[in-house]
Amino acid sequence: MTRAAVLLCAVLAACAPVRGTGDLGIVIERAAGSVVVVETTDRTMLARVPGLGDVSHASAVYSRDGRYAYVFGRDGGLTKVDLLKQRIEKRIVQSGNGIGGAISQDGRFVAVSNYTPGGVRVFDAETLDSVIDVPATTEGFEKPSKVVGLVDAPGQRFVFSLFEAGEIWMLDMAAPGGPAVRRFEDAGDRPYDALITPDGRYYIAGLFGEDGMALIDLWNPDAGVRRILDGYGRGEEKLPVYKMPHLEGWAIAGSLAFVPAVGRHEVLVVDTATWREVDRIPVHGQPVFVMARPDGRQVWVNFALPRNDTVQIIDVPSRRIVHTLTPGKGVLHMEFTPRGEAVWVSVRDRDRVVVYDTETFEPRAEITAAKPSGIFFASRAHRIGL
Repeated sequence: MTRAAVLLCAVLAACAPVRGTGDLGIVIERAAGSVVVVETTDRTMLARVPGLGDVSHASAVYSRDGRYAYVFGRDGGLTKVDLLKQRIEKRIVQSGNGIGGAISQDGRFVAVSNYTPGGVRVFDAETLDSVIDVPATTEGFEKPSKVVGLVDAPGQRFVFSLFEAGEIWMLDMAAPGGPAVRRFEDAGDRPYDALITPDGRYYIAGLFGEDGMALIDLWNPDAGVRRILDGYGRGEEKLPVYKMPHLEGWAIAGSLAFVPAVGRHEVLVVDTATWREVDRIPVHGQPVFVMARPDGRQVWVNFALPRNDTVQIIDVPSRRIVHTLTPGKGVLHMEFTPRGEAVWVSVRDRDRVVVYDTETFEPRAEITAAKPSGIFFASRAHRIGL
């Protein structure tokens, strides 16, 4: 490098803002195949990063330092985005149809769950080189199962569900003889999504084919699969299901879980000590995301078509709706700032992200984005299951 080039680099570096990653995040622009890098302190957009392929149903996890976002695209793409340099670090297409992913407890491995060809693939988080391929093949099924509900768990484990086979598998990346899979059969009819509780203890899969959920206590996996919330809608007229709720958006607030009811205009309230329903809260429509403010005092709910222009806020102590917002058609996702003073709401059909104050419910900022969907802040780097 010439002396002039060295001096130019030094000048540019001196002009670039010095920042950490704690208040950074990304917004998925689903129609443009790009992400917008944002910061939450001043509620501004920093850059747009194009070239991520099909992100019509995309999610993201973060490296331990919060610098890199790993974006999982619908086209099977796995893209590593550098939030500080605001560019793609590396991108691979690892399958025909990806559905989501997770990062290991120590940040060394990134796992991706796939619809096509099914199964889970694990990659080195630094290089995106392949580490292990886990096909979701089971006896009695001609094709591999679609894999859903992939989460990271303590002990260098990944846990996920097989849609067609009705099983839950646990992949132990720290097993003495190398990565090992433990299978839990008869989990239920067509698990469609899952979550892990914030403490990393319980893995819970929702079941599309029956009214109930499957739970595994990861502190005691030998106990196997336990059924919870059996029959919460059985015997009653069912509504058409316009969009399956995302269970990773469950609200865990103190000793209660607030759960979107499939095909119903209700949020279920569950005691996490017994995993039994203790209440139901009527809401505006079919819930999609039910999310708790970080302090657990509020739960925010958005809805499926045709009522997806609305957000409702539940007060946890009273279990009552205390406010209703109408940001506009196509409310797809919500994300709280790390300490919960604000929530960012993507409004697809307005090409906007609206930032609301969670005490006054007043809008504080709007950011222009092309058909925004998922919002993912770097604070997720330090939370289990996110």
